[in-house]
Amino acid sequence: MAAIAAQGLAGLTMAGLGKELGMSGGHLLYYFGSKDQLLLETLRWSEAQLGERRREVLGGGASATERLRAFAALYLPTGAGDPRWTLWVEVWGRSQASEEIRAGQVEIEAVWRADLVELLREGIAAGEFRAVEPERFAVLLGALLDGFGTPVVVGLPGADRDTALGHVEGFLRESLLVL
Repeated sequence: MAAIAAQGLAGLTMAGLGKELGMSGGHLLYYFGSKDQLLLETLRWSEAQLGERRREVLGGGASATERLRAFAALYLPTGAGDPRWTLWVEVWGRSQASEEIRAGQVEIEAVWRADLVELLREGIAAGEFRAVEPERFAVLLGALLDGFGTPVVVGLPGADRDTALGHVEGFLRESLLVL
């Protein structure tokens, strides 16, 4: 993950990565088949780790509102160059040309969306959230988080995690939360 984040997939060779990992590029190709598959499997590994943290956040005894805020904080990049988000940027850039990448992307994103939909349903049932269509709102919130996260991970001037979280909080307060 660190090598992909540092060099980008285009700048990474299997031979160079193999040398970094103490194995041959041929072994990497044997196990992964291609750089695209290496990228996808690295993203799956990263998301599996993050999924454990997401389950902890969502499974806690906090209110639905607090868990939604924690979900958004977990979703957004930690800052410019966040390795996990850098993997996503690479995947998004390759998904148009690769059905395999696109299918993997959909599979990984579906887990986040399903968790968010369930959280929204819980919040609506508890009276914490306005009555919204959970599936539709999850798509909207996901797009908002992606839209704020991309400039943060790229390191655009004026884009930072705290500002993004503030914008997301304002959106949630105005559109979803029952105050």
